[in-house]
Amino acid sequence: MVIRVFVASSSGSVAIKKRQQDVVRFLEANRIEFEEVDITMSEEKRQWMYKNIPEDRQPAQGNPLPPQIFSDDRYCGDYDGFFESKESNTVFSFLGLKPTLSSK
Repeated sequence: MVIRVFVASSSGSVAIKKRQQDVVRFLEANRIEFEEVDITMSEEKRQWMYKNIPEDRQPAQGNPLPPQIFSDDRYCGDYDGFFESKESNTVFSFLGLKPTLSSK
């Protein structure tokens, strides 16, 4: 199982950069293996991300913004979903992972 975090390395938005860093730092701090996928470097990866976000989770206007989180091909959620799971201590469930003994 691979956790993939879709990010935009060249985003002009400070808020998006902070949200991406928050997700990546949390995963690193908790030793959760993940792959960072930069959608600014590959149109194919960007389109894959757009197509694999369920219709009911798409924004009302425009395209979904990074970070977007997947477990293999299963959509986990965006930053708001991640943040909520972090606050309620359910990140492992959000990511579709079994909690480890050393997890917080």
